[in-house]
Amino acid sequence: MTEIVWDEFRLVRAIADARSLAGAADALGINHSTVFRRLGALEKTIGARLFERSRTGYAPTAAGEKMVELANRIADEIVDLERKITGQDLRPSGDLRVTTNDALLVHLLSEVFVGFRAAYPEINLDIVVSNEPLNLSKRDADIAVRATERPPESLIGRRLAGIRWAIYAASREAPKTFTASDARRYNWIGLSDGIGGPRPTRWLLEHAGAERIVYRLNTVLGLAEAVAAGGGMALIPCFIGAVTPGLTRVGFPDPEIEAGLWLLTHPDLKNTARVRAFMDYTAAEIAKRRPLIECSREAGSANGG
Repeated sequence: MTEIVWDEFRLVRAIADARSLAGAADALGINHSTVFRRLGALEKTIGARLFERSRTGYAPTAAGEKMVELANRIADEIVDLERKITGQDLRPSGDLRVTTNDALLVHLLSEVFVGFRAAYPEINLDIVVSNEPLNLSKRDADIAVRATERPPESLIGRRLAGIRWAIYAASREAPKTFTASDARRYNWIGLSDGIGGPRPTRWLLEHAGAERIVYRLNTVLGLAEAVAAGGGMALIPCFIGAVTPGLTRVGFPDPEIEAGLWLLTHPDLKNTARVRAFMDYTAAEIAKRRPLIECSREAGSANGG
């Protein structure tokens, strides 16, 4: 029997994922005709049809499903081997992929990342900005910097700080005194469901009411700027609100809202020199910024709160 090489398994998996030859071609970086030719040759080699074409695209046959299942297992084993080999690196050099969300990157981490590159010039950073958790087990990223209270059990790392949220208003419109019972008197800017964690949204619904949430964003990025522009009051992480011009902190929600800022990696990578260097450097830099992140009295508010 002719040996089937790994590239053919990748081909079948790509067609199954994309449900089209064109989509598989894009994923593999080859042209459509090459995919068509290789699929035909593979089906001839194994003597079985791997896909049926329907209105919804290419659907795997029973033989195709078995090959896709095997391809996924092989891919997982390759990634696992890569992780373990990478974990044996001794020198802090090479490429390092870090994922975080847009608000953390813009308001907190860009300066940290640039400083890290200056300290470790042989390490090249690849920053993946996403508000969705990436799969570190599949090497979507090597390190994640995330705001969460429940990091995945499959990852290891450290809690760097508590991200505290406060109530901010545009400075020109900020009330001199504010309590939660006043919330229904004002328009509010809120976050779409699932963004920033459920607690800010729940607090707004309970204290201001849905009818008072007149403007929503699907990211924390831009929230403070919308308040400064006069769109309404909002719950904003202190490290953003305290440094945004035109904002005044008018109080804290009761009960207070806080999420953990976590630095996470996969256990197989924890001893990699570049991962260790990044984890240690970032932890030290975030420690310097904890008063701002946790909205301590020492940090105050740069804009009047």
